[in-house]
Amino acid sequence: MQIVLISGLSGSGKSIALNVLEDAGYYVVDNLPAALLPQLVAHLRGAGWRRVAVAVDMRSGVSIAALPQQVEALRATVRDLRVIFLEARDDALIARFSETRRRHPLAIDDVSLEEAIQRERGALESIAALGHRIDTSDLHPNTLRAWVKDFIQMPAAEGMTLMFESFGFKYGIPLDADLVFDVRCLPNPHYDPNLRPLTGRDQPVIDFLEKLPEVRRMARDIHRFVADWLPAYLRDNRSYLTVAIGCTGGQHRSVYLAEWLADQFRDQVEVIVRHRSAARRAADRAAGRIDDVASRPVGEGAGGSV
Repeated sequence: MQIVLISGLSGSGKSIALNVLEDAGYYVVDNLPAALLPQLVAHLRGAGWRRVAVAVDMRSGVSIAALPQQVEALRATVRDLRVIFLEARDDALIARFSETRRRHPLAIDDVSLEEAIQRERGALESIAALGHRIDTSDLHPNTLRAWVKDFIQMPAAEGMTLMFESFGFKYGIPLDADLVFDVRCLPNPHYDPNLRPLTGRDQPVIDFLEKLPEVRRMARDIHRFVADWLPAYLRDNRSYLTVAIGCTGGQHRSVYLAEWLADQFRDQVEVIVRHRSAARRAADRAAGRIDDVASRPVGEGAGGSV
């Protein structure tokens, strides 16, 4: 039996994730009180369901506090239990609620939207550490859909999943990063007109960067740091560790290094590679927007979402 738990902040894109799972054939339950999770799993197992997706969030009220204990208990009986936690920056969430004119579940009485978001973020802090975190602040809905599909199609992993994520500092540091490395000090292929439209996955950019001693040194230093401290994170019983590599635009240097680092660790742990800013630019180009115009949000009901 495979169970995917979806949690996260209101407006972060949980409806999109649930729709992806439902389209993939999962039995989907939205807004389940955490205390009822064991009974639901037992019932669906008896009914023969092999793939189940459940959303548990602040709409469940105080029962959400029981989710960490419920997850720990389920891990003993369910071989493939995955947790996705969706989050976003305050400004992105405020923009989504303003656009959709929906009320935040905690914005009652004299509580403002900003205060509600902060209360929810604090209440869910312990839950964010349970699984795979995705910062949806600047993600196009199609990018989030693709990342969720990739997540559920991965083989069940024993131990830790290590994610290398490239990003552009001009878009902000992703909230889901556990370790952040700044590589903006390296020579930038952007200033070569022939390399500017390419990415760090294209061979001409790879050739340009690999011949530079400082790039090779930076790559070795980051690899050594992660390799030295990975056992400590494993002892901490983490299921996921996200290493974010940032350059100015998230197109050349960070993409190259994220791919290179992933190759070095693939024989040790399960590895995921994601290119946050590159995905944003691709979505903007597909929609006819220029790179500097932000993608529409992925919050439930927001523009372009399902």
